[in-house]
Amino acid sequence: MNCKRMKFLGPTLALLLALVPVAAQSDTAADYLIGPGDMLQVFVWRNPDLTVTVPVRPDGKISTPLDEDMPAVGKTPAALARDIEQVLAEYVKSPRVNVIVTQPVSNFSQVKVIGQVMKPQSMAYREGMTVLDVVLASGGLAQFAAGNRAKVVRTEAGKTREIRVHLAALVNNGDMSQNLELKPGDVVVVPESRF
Repeated sequence: MNCKRMKFLGPTLALLLALVPVAAQSDTAADYLIGPGDMLQVFVWRNPDLTVTVPVRPDGKISTPLDEDMPAVGKTPAALARDIEQVLAEYVKSPRVNVIVTQPVSNFSQVKVIGQVMKPQSMAYREGMTVLDVVLASGGLAQFAAGNRAKVVRTEAGKTREIRVHLAALVNNGDMSQNLELKPGDVVVVPESRF
């Protein structure tokens, strides 16, 4: 689109058009995996009696009106919806199911920050979350934090690895190269300084 056309459309519409490619890229991100403790809304189109809001039990299953033990952990909401549709097909003609995660609370969807921050805590993961986001949400580094010895503990394919992060350089000096993007299940550890 040429500049004259963009100017004619106005700044708001021009900005929206400029953002379209960015929004398309985010659609390719990894899908959310359901975990124990998540709250799910199972919506069955044209069947309000079958539409329910259910927790994912500690054993990883959910109970719906026509299936008491549907495995849910480790599945995407779309995959779980297809599984529920297969079960409902015995009772309902051409069922259409949507699964919405209304409260993501499982370890699969949490990021934790522990150690020398003002408020150590666990928080819901969101796409694009960074180390700086977590530290700021936790009130910042505590007085005796050894920020440049911080690490992110990440579990991938059953193996744990540690990624060094210089938080003091990030928070105090604005070194954005240290602003690591987090993944669900990450733990940010901020040790105490040695005297």
